[in-house]
Amino acid sequence: MDGRYRPDLSVTSRKDKSIYREVIRPLTAAGYSQAESTFSVLKDSARRHETTMYPTSLTQLARTNPFSAPMFTLQKLEEPQQNLHGQRARRLAAAAAAEEDISCEFGSSKYYALCGFGGILSCGITHTAVVPLDLVKCRLQVDPDKYKSIGKGFAVTVKEDGVRGLAKGWAPTFIGYSMQGLCKFGFYEVFKIFYSDLLGEENAYLWRTSLYLAASASAEFFADIALAPMEAVKVRIQTQPGYANTLRQCVPKMFAEEGIWAFYKGVVPLWMRQIPYTMMKFSCFERTVELLYKYVVPKPRSECSKPEQLVVTFVAGYIAGVFCAIVSHPADSVVSVLNKEKGSTAAQVLKKLGPKGVWKGLVARIIMIGTLTALQWFIYDSVKVYFRLPRPPPPEMPESLKKKLGLTE
Repeated sequence: MDGRYRPDLSVTSRKDKSIYREVIRPLTAAGYSQAESTFSVLKDSARRHETTMYPTSLTQLARTNPFSAPMFTLQKLEEPQQNLHGQRARRLAAAAAAEEDISCEFGSSKYYALCGFGGILSCGITHTAVVPLDLVKCRLQVDPDKYKSIGKGFAVTVKEDGVRGLAKGWAPTFIGYSMQGLCKFGFYEVFKIFYSDLLGEENAYLWRTSLYLAASASAEFFADIALAPMEAVKVRIQTQPGYANTLRQCVPKMFAEEGIWAFYKGVVPLWMRQIPYTMMKFSCFERTVELLYKYVVPKPRSECSKPEQLVVTFVAGYIAGVFCAIVSHPADSVVSVLNKEKGSTAAQVLKKLGPKGVWKGLVARIIMIGTLTALQWFIYDSVKVYFRLPRPPPPEMPESLKKKLGLTE
């Protein structure tokens, strides 16, 4: 059936049939065709009328509603925004270096490797250079009655061992702190970028101090494991006259007497000393650099020459070093006594030293650590300059965060 009217002709006469075929059926067919054409015109008119009358209402809403798009299309639009946090942070962090002649990409394997090499030089060289002061400091901590002051400590040491005696423990110091520097600076760069990617660009800026603290603490945890064996050897040589004079003499003797534990029994006190020290060292340095460029240096960092930037690095490093020495000194005293005495624990040493004993040698440590930290940052930054590594400027508030806070139009 096509819907057209068809009369029942079974009961009609021959005359009526003739009238239907010749007159009614042609008229009906013509009427149906005309009606169909008219309906099509009206339908097109209604559609044009709807679009003209409601150009931005339901018809537009239907075209733009998110549920009209396939799921894979939505994911394609949204996923880049979710994954851009880390990449955007890296691009912004290296923006200042983009126009410079750099040797590798920020956050690449080569970048981390060269940062680790810079850590080896900065820590290995500086700690070895201050071995005489470190020796006197350790002896002042473990035997304050004999070595009553820094000057007295130097005089007694030279009198008993000669000038060469001031260099005792240089080999384990160089090896141990080179390994520590490799992990400290190399892993700091790794964790700082890793945590920045997790937080996203805006949160990484808002929580940057916490980010520095977390990244440095994570790096130092591994750095102290690398340092512990040589630190134990160094302290044994420096604080027990006559026990051993060289690394080759000390290591077999310690292993024969106490086994492998002799080299790692100081790792927990090292964490107590070094993790707070490193957290202060990196976070204080980063924020001090930021404040120096903001309030002290008379021109933007981008307009400063490389030597001028290195001067700022040295000053910020020294300021950070003073705070580092104060924060970590009590634990340093425990480490010195612990590695001198056999079979003792950190709790026993802490009880023995008392509230005043843990602060013995603080002035010497401030001088040593302040100079040490300043030189470390200077050498580390110089390595970056020499190898043309990306050196991001102090962090600035992202434009997206400025818009959210209403700081831009």
